[in-house]
Amino acid sequence: MNSDETIEWSALEYEERERGNDWFWALGIIVVAGATTSFIYANYFFGIFLIIGGLLLGYFAVKKPDLISYELNKKGLKMKNHILPYKAMKAFWVQHGDNDLPPTLFIKSERAFMSITSIPLNADFGEEIRYKMLENNIPEEEMKEHTSEKILNFLGF
Repeated sequence: MNSDETIEWSALEYEERERGNDWFWALGIIVVAGATTSFIYANYFFGIFLIIGGLLLGYFAVKKPDLISYELNKKGLKMKNHILPYKAMKAFWVQHGDNDLPPTLFIKSERAFMSITSIPLNADFGEEIRYKMLENNIPEEEMKEHTSEKILNFLGF
């Protein structure tokens, strides 16, 4: 593989889940009960926060995921219109789709908040991406899905 070659793939923004009416009823009951309790105890700001949060959760639950285009080129990783340069990457890990885990590219960056980014992969590109990252002197470090992501997946988010 030539270092000037680019690797391009597309993936959904997030895994789409079917949520039944029970999920929305549970969300509504939790939000109304929490907001009502907050208003009873004169914590109006938190009550409004719960209502807005519940509305946003409901909106994102019905929103269809966008198809994101990715490109690994000589400058770095391009996600939509944003480029993460190689010099901002501390480490990477390519999780091949085995043991019921989807193929995923993990990148540890210099950002203080959410320093590990997980990107869904097409299983065919795993080795090519690994080679390209090593070619650009990015250290390989085993990474896994964060525990909070596992909890959110379990709860249906």
